[in-house]
Amino acid sequence: MIVVDANILAYLYLPGENTTRAEALMQDDPDWAAPVLWRSEFRNILTDGVRRGGLTLGQACRIQSGAESLMGGREYHVDSMQVLTLAYEGKCTAYDCEYVALATTLGTRVVTCDKQVLRAFPGVAVAL
Repeated sequence: MIVVDANILAYLYLPGENTTRAEALMQDDPDWAAPVLWRSEFRNILTDGVRRGGLTLGQACRIQSGAESLMGGREYHVDSMQVLTLAYEGKCTAYDCEYVALATTLGTRVVTCDKQVLRAFPGVAVAL
């Protein structure tokens, strides 16, 4: 099992330069987990795609539904005190630290492309 941030899910569902790597990650380890927060972040990514004209609202809804099916049963609530402590110590956003907290709790790694998270948490965060 690995924890993935919302951007990794976006790379899987939205064709782009990181799509091939996200697909390879899914093939190598299909047991993905994320904090419940991923839904809001992913919806925001899709909303941006609709506003920029790259997606229709219907496409965004279908992609959201597919991602929710993929992540069903693998969404977790995280401890607020742990998130706040990680955000303070790592100087990262609380949003990003939700993924780090979950990976720590599950005894696994978080896969991300976020350079700040990769620098702050090298023992837990790994690059896509």
